[in-house]
Amino acid sequence: MPSKTHARAEEKLSPSARKLRLLKRLRCTLKFEKLAWATGAKLVAGVDEVGRGSLFGPVVAAAVVLDPNYRVRGLRDSKLLRAERRELLARRIREHAVAWAIAAIDAARIDQINIYQASRQAMVDAVSRLDPMADHLLIDALKLDCDLPQRAIIHGDALSASIAAASILAKVERDRMISRWDPVFPLYGLCSNKGYSTPKHLAALREHGPCPLHRQSFAPVWNAPVPQEMLEFMLQDAEQAAAEEAQTV
Repeated sequence: MPSKTHARAEEKLSPSARKLRLLKRLRCTLKFEKLAWATGAKLVAGVDEVGRGSLFGPVVAAAVVLDPNYRVRGLRDSKLLRAERRELLARRIREHAVAWAIAAIDAARIDQINIYQASRQAMVDAVSRLDPMADHLLIDALKLDCDLPQRAIIHGDALSASIAAASILAKVERDRMISRWDPVFPLYGLCSNKGYSTPKHLAALREHGPCPLHRQSFAPVWNAPVPQEMLEFMLQDAEQAAAEEAQTV
């Protein structure tokens, strides 16, 4: 039974810190995959998305069908892994999975349909790209608009090996996508914050305003005091440089 001191310490933690502490206590297993296999399913896909809370760039989803005869050791929620470990696990997942696929919804579409719907759409798109196609889905917290049997699992990326694998692939891919934009929009420190609302990122938004790839429907972006047009030249310069490089190849 936890002591009063421990309980008071828990109360002082932020909601995100309490959630992280909970996730660290959960065990990632094949329990839910085995339940699906027991119903006759053969190709059970874990599905997850990353980037829902970011202020910049796409939301990215992945779907993974793990090989029941090959165990990828060390799978867990991608948020609990160091970047180097995620990269290593992502390579192993891609090499040994029966099937895997990734899909992304860009910032402009997020602003059109909202981040919840964009996250769902990215996951549906990832599932549709699986080859072979899954016959059962395990999804982190959501149900999708598709005809496949599915199960939504709260904290699924910390409990299901397949969902954790999807979380890792999506996180690694999105980090790469955002890092490629860092030299184009250097004011925001994208390599370090991946578009999330860190103090430095928020300060840059207040000082310089958003760039065209920020999510304009997110409050810290549309509340920025500097108009987006101030930085549009950066995107134009990047496009011009890319065009000139293509002409020299």
